[in-house]
Amino acid sequence: MKQVLGVLSLCYKLHVGLVFVATLLFFYPFIFITLSRVSWRKWSFPINVAWSFTMRIFCLIWVHRVRKVKLPKGPYLIVSNHTSYFDIFIMYSLLPRHRFLFMGKSEILSYPLVKTFFKRLNIPVYRKDRMKAAKSFIQAKNAINSGWSIVIFPEGGIPDYDLPQMVPFKDGAFKLSKNAQIPIIPITFIDHYHMFSDPDQVMGYAHPGISRVYMHDMISVKQQNELSESELSDYVFNTLAGPLRERGLMK
Repeated sequence: MKQVLGVLSLCYKLHVGLVFVATLLFFYPFIFITLSRVSWRKWSFPINVAWSFTMRIFCLIWVHRVRKVKLPKGPYLIVSNHTSYFDIFIMYSLLPRHRFLFMGKSEILSYPLVKTFFKRLNIPVYRKDRMKAAKSFIQAKNAINSGWSIVIFPEGGIPDYDLPQMVPFKDGAFKLSKNAQIPIIPITFIDHYHMFSDPDQVMGYAHPGISRVYMHDMISVKQQNELSESELSDYVFNTLAGPLRERGLMK
């Protein structure tokens, strides 16, 4: 039975990969055009939203918002746990009315098709180069001043083991929110770790289905100012971990 599930999971991963490449090629010209001028970049966001919905349809993913909150006008910092590549593309259709950029590790620039629009629209973070890391921070603040929200996975990447257990947060997200004086929107993804495991795990779990998403109350600037960066990091960690602990998925 385990081998059968492994084969079915592999087939689904291949399907997701084909859909990803096909849809990216379809939307690529539109994204490329909108990113060719700074004044046109805001129009790239609805294209990404359309791409996200298209991926969800062809990959047979239904998003169920277990808890919803009414979001104020941005910008703000959006943070979530990170267990799967599904977290990234689903985020666009989850928040289709609130344009945002991703801040993500620079290693993603090694992917040919993704490289062009990620570097032009989103913000790569070079962790091993302090000068470039500082420039990424400034770039994020400039984007916030232009009305963009920022998405950061504070774990710094998908943990290598024991998913959906979370690993300690890096402090960059909370330095940014406190420095830029913007609210934080925490989001917990509950199911992605078993819906699409790391592609390197050839026979790892993967299947279509329902993605449960838990949106938490906004953490205001006033609340943040009452906490140190480490206290804020711990508070957000426990907030995101709450729904996972309630379901016995995390210690």
